[in-house]
Amino acid sequence: MAEPDTSVLEQLLARRGDDLMRAAVALTGRRPEAEDLLQAALERLLRNWPKVSDPEAYLRRTLYNLAADNWRRRGRWRAKLPLVRDQYRDIPTDATAAVDLRDALVRALDQLPPQQRAVVVLRYWEQLSEAQTAELLGCSEGAVKSAASRGLQRLRDLTGAWQDTGLSPATAGGSRPAARLNAIVNVTEGTQ
Repeated sequence: MAEPDTSVLEQLLARRGDDLMRAAVALTGRRPEAEDLLQAALERLLRNWPKVSDPEAYLRRTLYNLAADNWRRRGRWRAKLPLVRDQYRDIPTDATAAVDLRDALVRALDQLPPQQRAVVVLRYWEQLSEAQTAELLGCSEGAVKSAASRGLQRLRDLTGAWQDTGLSPATAGGSRPAARLNAIVNVTEGTQ
């Protein structure tokens, strides 16, 4: 078994590590789970190093595949999560509007089915093309378009009431996640 070229891996993580962590957080919804997901993906990369021609592409695909595996495993809990979240909904916080918006986005993304969530994250958070997303997920471009359309419509439905509560991209001070949320939720059907 060939030893991994640590300099290539170190350069990849130095250059793209923050982007990979942001993608992992978007997929899992929570930083600790994202760290575990990225760690597991790195372990797989190191185990399969001799067979890997593009470490970053392999790492990204592994991230999304591991996240989908986790979603399938915890599918039973999905029905119980809204009950638990309702208990904590009225707890006052001193968080800023941007943090509230980011949390609301993660909650909305968490309610999407796994494929829709992965497609929305890849297309609108990672800003990949339909072809890149299809290649990464191992499905057709038509499946990506369909999942993106359904996922965006579900996000629109979930976030429709935000205007009434004052939780909107405009109240978040135009932060980068807020701008991305605005792009995700308000994308027109013709630009998917």
